[in-house]
Amino acid sequence: MRRFMIIAGALALTACGQDAETQTAYASYQETLAIELIDAEPGDVIEIPEGVYAFDRSLSLTVDGVTIKGAGMDKTVLSFKDQIAGAEGLLVTASDFTIEDLAIEDTKGDALKIAQAENIVIRRVRTEWTGGPKTSNGAYGIYPVQVKNLLMEENVAIGASDAGLYVGQSQNVVLRHNRAEKNVAGIEIENTFDADVYGNVATDNTGGILVFNMPNLKQPGARTRVFDNDVIDNNRGNFGHEGTPVATIPAGSGIVVNSNDQVEIFDNRIAGHRTVNIIISSVYSSGLSQKGMSEDFDPYPEGIYIYSNAFDGGGKNPDAVDLQALRIAMFGPLGALPDILWDGFVDPEKLEDGILPDALRLCVQNGDAKVINVDAPNEFNAPRVADGDHDCAHDKLPPVRLTGALEMFNE
Repeated sequence: MRRFMIIAGALALTACGQDAETQTAYASYQETLAIELIDAEPGDVIEIPEGVYAFDRSLSLTVDGVTIKGAGMDKTVLSFKDQIAGAEGLLVTASDFTIEDLAIEDTKGDALKIAQAENIVIRRVRTEWTGGPKTSNGAYGIYPVQVKNLLMEENVAIGASDAGLYVGQSQNVVLRHNRAEKNVAGIEIENTFDADVYGNVATDNTGGILVFNMPNLKQPGARTRVFDNDVIDNNRGNFGHEGTPVATIPAGSGIVVNSNDQVEIFDNRIAGHRTVNIIISSVYSSGLSQKGMSEDFDPYPEGIYIYSNAFDGGGKNPDAVDLQALRIAMFGPLGALPDILWDGFVDPEKLEDGILPDALRLCVQNGDAKVINVDAPNEFNAPRVADGDHDCAHDKLPPVRLTGALEMFNE
C-alpha cells in the first residue's frame, strides 16, 4: 500500500517501510490531485490535509482499491465555486473505494458521483452549496448509482436542487447516521433493492425521505426499510428543475413512497409537515407517467408496511390546491389531513373479488394514526378515511448486511 500526503504545490510520497521523499512540484494543487488520481494504484491512500483548495474542473478516479481521506468535513474543503468544466466535482467509476473526512462545495453539477462500482464506503463527507438553496445549484450531493454493497454514514448534504443523499439502481445499501437539510429531496432511494435507511436526520427539505421506482430505468427496486429517523419540518419550497421527478414533490412531505414495493416505515419520528407526514402513491398521481413507461414497469406501490412511528402535527396547509380543498371539505378550515395519505391506485389485474391480496396491501399498525384514501383514480370524487382497510401486517424484512470487505461495518 502506498500512502500519499498531498500538500499545496507539491506531493510527498511515503511507501510502507520507506522515508518520505519530496516529488516534483506541480503548478497548482488542482493539477497535483488530478495527477494522483490518474496515477493511483490499488491499495493507495491519498491524504488531503486541512485547508480550502480551489478547483475549476472535475476530478475523476477509475482505479479500484483507492482511499481518499481528508482531515475532517469542516477542515478539508474542495471548493468548485469557480468551476468551468466538468459535470461533477468528483466522479468515481471504480470499486473497493473509500472516501471520508472532507467537504465538496459549490460544484456546477453533482458534488460526488460514484457509478457502476462495488464495495463503496462514503463516510463523513459534506456536500454543500454555500450560497443557499436555489435551482441553479447542482442536482445531487452524494450520488451513487448502479452500485452494489454500499455504506453511507455520518455524511451531511445541504442545498442540492434534486437530492442531497441519493442512491439509484443499486443493491445492498446501508445509509445511516447522515444529515440532509435544505435540499429538494433530503434522502432518496430510487430503483434500488435491499436498502436500510436509519438513524438519519432529514429537516428543512421539500421532502424528507423518498423511496421511488421510476419508469424506464435498467432495474426496478424493492425491500427498503426506513426506520429510527428524525424526519422533521420538511417544508422548504420546491426549487427543483421543472420537469424533474422531485419538482412534483409538494413542500411539506415527510416520507414519500412512489411505485415501490415491500417498503417498511417504522420507529421514525415524523413531525411538522405542512402537506402530510407520509405519502404512498403511484406514478399515476405524480405526473411522471406522462413521460411514458415500459410495459414491464409496475407503477403501483404494494406490500407497504407502516408501524410504530411517532407522529406530531402535519397536514394543516397542503402545498397543492386539490389537497387544500380536500382538507377544508373533510376536516374544516382549521382541520388537518391525517398522518398517512394514500392516492388509492391499485392494479386492477391483481384484484381478487374486488380487493387486493393480503401480500400487496398497504398495512398500518401505528396506534391512532389514520389513513386517508384520496381516491385519485376517480379525480378525488370519493375520498375517505380508510382505517379498517389497512388493519393488517406483513412479514418484516430482514436487516441488510454488508458483505465482503465491508462486513466490519455491520452494526
